[in-house]
Amino acid sequence: MKKSVTHCRQPLLLLAALLSVCSAQAAEVVQTTLKNGLKLIVQEDHRAPVVVSQVWYRAGSLDEVNGKTGVAHVLEHMMFKGTPSVPAGQFSRQIAAAGGKENAFTSKDYTCYFQQLEKSRLPLSFRLEADRMANLQITDAEFAKEIEVVKEERRWRTEDKPQSRVSEQFDSSVFRAHPYGRPVVGFMNDLDNMTAADAREWYNTWYTPNNVTVVVVGDVKAAEVFKLAEETFGKLAARPLPARKPQVEPVQLGERRAIVKAPAKLPYFTMGFHAPAMKNGPAYSEQDWEPYALEVLSSVLSGNGSSRLNQKLVREQAIALDIDSGYDGTNRGQASTFEIAASPSEGVALEDLQKAIWEVVDEVKNKGVTAAELHRVKAAVIAADVYKRDSMFYQAMQIGQLETMGYPLSLLEKNAARVEAVTSEQVQAVAKKYLVPDQLTLVTLDPQPMDPNAKPAGRPHQH
Repeated sequence: MKKSVTHCRQPLLLLAALLSVCSAQAAEVVQTTLKNGLKLIVQEDHRAPVVVSQVWYRAGSLDEVNGKTGVAHVLEHMMFKGTPSVPAGQFSRQIAAAGGKENAFTSKDYTCYFQQLEKSRLPLSFRLEADRMANLQITDAEFAKEIEVVKEERRWRTEDKPQSRVSEQFDSSVFRAHPYGRPVVGFMNDLDNMTAADAREWYNTWYTPNNVTVVVVGDVKAAEVFKLAEETFGKLAARPLPARKPQVEPVQLGERRAIVKAPAKLPYFTMGFHAPAMKNGPAYSEQDWEPYALEVLSSVLSGNGSSRLNQKLVREQAIALDIDSGYDGTNRGQASTFEIAASPSEGVALEDLQKAIWEVVDEVKNKGVTAAELHRVKAAVIAADVYKRDSMFYQAMQIGQLETMGYPLSLLEKNAARVEAVTSEQVQAVAKKYLVPDQLTLVTLDPQPMDPNAKPAGRPHQH
């Protein structure tokens, strides 16, 4: 972001005006629920003759059990392995032949499958997705091949990347009971012992229309999309879903530390604290301001060259090569963390950099943040909203995420205003409340010698 944004009110007003224009141009988000429980949400956007279709299953690693970690992600891979009418590999080939793109991803909270197509090809997307929602074939032979792909993905994403190892160790250290402590890709031992029967069990448990939200954004008519959904997804039978029991992380009673030893060039650490997520479902409240204040705090500390940690520790003192903070205030599992990750400059002790970070945090606790900092952060939030609304894909992503995680879609319009309302005193209050030593979890990377003969890991095949 240009430096002038920090000191001039005009860019913020301009961005707010752009956001208002985007809101005025955007068609109303309309939704319906089919008799089998499948929810359908449509956002008309007639700027180009294309459509984005996303199928969101309310099932992710949050719903897994010990011994079967990674099964949600494995099932995502298996969803491309065919049905009686669409053999393995044909799903992707048919979408490609129609000039479209498709992919899928699994998170802690959900699994999503999506296609981007010319608008007249939406029936193809719905037909293929409805078919594999009900008729997926999970053979032992196909599973045996695909589980090896997933294991290679784990090696490439986690085991061969020291910072990913730190991240995995941090999650398991900060969350002792909550399932967010388990990796989405799964532990290697669980993948080694996973069977096709485990994948079939996951599919039969969670892949039912009453656990699905379909989101469509593009050059379509909502009424026509509703009719098409009835003709495809509406024919599928619902199944009872298991009761989802609340999973609450016990209060942390003192500082936690861990060390990861792995081949690496530079030391690195992640320090983090338990922080609240925005309440979802029936507990949602528009008076729930702390997540917005934490979001602003994260942006004040990091995000660009003008933020406090970057300005003081990277530019001025030159004791950090890289530093970043992060906080995600929305999730289905109602647990979050506020994290700061950094690599010290050569010759700088980890303890000295950590002490300097605490000094920056303490300054916020003692004095709050400036009007210029608040202005910069709020301008960035409004700008992000504007840019996301310029993309059909990200419009659909925002809708699907909110709905699947249990938040009202009204947040799409209210998010910028809620951030705009955050005060310096509120930022100061959440820093004092949550960024405290007894709540610290610190995971450090202790670099080990690199193997000069090691070959770079190849990227595994992914959908």
